[in-house]
Amino acid sequence: MHAKSARPRHRLSLIGAVAAGTVLLLAGPAAAHVSVAPGTAEKGGYSTIAFKVPNEKDNASTVKLEVTLDPKHPLASVMPQPVPGWEVKVEKAKLEKPLQMHGKTIDEAVSKITWSGGKIEPGQFQQFPLSVGKLPDDADELVFKALQTYSDDDVVRWIDPSKPGGAEAEHPAPTLKLVAKGAAAGKGDDHDAKTDAKTGAKGADDKAANASAASDTSDGGSDTTARVLGVAGIVIGAAGVAFGLLAGRRRTAA
Repeated sequence: MHAKSARPRHRLSLIGAVAAGTVLLLAGPAAAHVSVAPGTAEKGGYSTIAFKVPNEKDNASTVKLEVTLDPKHPLASVMPQPVPGWEVKVEKAKLEKPLQMHGKTIDEAVSKITWSGGKIEPGQFQQFPLSVGKLPDDADELVFKALQTYSDDDVVRWIDPSKPGGAEAEHPAPTLKLVAKGAAAGKGDDHDAKTDAKTGAKGADDKAANASAASDTSDGGSDTTARVLGVAGIVIGAAGVAFGLLAGRRRTAA
């Protein structure tokens, strides 16, 4: 009698263990990181991009974002869009090799941008838009380095390069992929730099809204799916553990 009753109890305990493991597997994709939206732009053009910064802590807020631009590919035009509640500081550096644009020689370019003074509360994210150009013709990507500072003084360094084979690094650096003109690129614009300088403020507002909508559509769906699956896994895990405990008590009583 004990042999027969032990089998279902063993199966229930096994179900609980498997369900608990499922919780861990499903909860993993919910983790997010600092990224660039949209993820692609046309070579040689101008684009509005936004750094999407999720708050990954439950007990601290994000209070500062520092972004270092790719020193291998300096950009002649970098304009941040004002973000309510945040102060922005733009730093420039002298170029070893000056840039030529519309007959003018540019000997310095933006090297670092810092946003501070605001807060990204737990469970929220914030986007920090930039109008950038002219994007390089001789590169397949622009790699940025981002430092995310929390209110508890913890600093997360999103600076890791991509791993061989396409595996994602633990703290991947935000990367903008550059594609040939006419290829499928993300939201952005390709216009004359003079026009950009005259209408930069209005254009940045309009394009940032497009970038935000595109990011919310693409990233929001995957984030929501991951969370739903995570919650489902937790419910299943809890049920499995409860069955396991109940089976253990019945065995003790027997």
